Amino acid sequence: MKNIALLLSAAILGLSAATVSAHDYKLGELMIDHPVARATPPNAPVSGGYMTIHNAGAEADRLVSGEAAFAGRVEIHEMTMDGEVMKMRQLVDGLEVPAGGEVVLKPGGYHIMFIGLEQQLTKGEKYPVTLVFEKAGSVDVEFSVETVQQMNKAMDHGKMDHSEMKHGG
Repeated sequence: MKNIALLLSAAILGLSAATVSAHDYKLGELMIDHPVARATPPNAPVSGGYMTIHNAGAEADRLVSGEAAFAGRVEIHEMTMDGEVMKMRQLVDGLEVPAGGEVVLKPGGYHIMFIGLEQQLTKGEKYPVTLVFEKAGSVDVEFSVETVQQMNKAMDHGKMDHSEMKHGG
């Protein structure tokens, strides 16, 4: 009986580990960690996509574009503060991922914009997206949809409130 309980415990731990790593993707020297998209209200035209991209390579690479069947366009953006004014701009040349480093895409900073949504993105859903890198090529990843509150908790932003952010089309 002890052996069965031990075997069952090991199996559960193994499944838990598989679930954690199932949301990470590898492409050459790049590791894409925990891609998430922001849940949207009905008829919202846009959503944001977030993740961390690690580069274990000796050369920088660049996230240059993306494709998603659920959105008309996928763009790479940066949000910055100019005094008290929040500004967002598209990074037309893409986003560099430094050699031996990482870049974090998060609310209020670098992020993916899903523009021209075909449908509401609801908490718990998952959507396939193809990310294109200048050197490493393309990789298909799955973005899990989370609420702003879930993302804030996961990113440990404390009292930062991203619920009022507006993105232009």
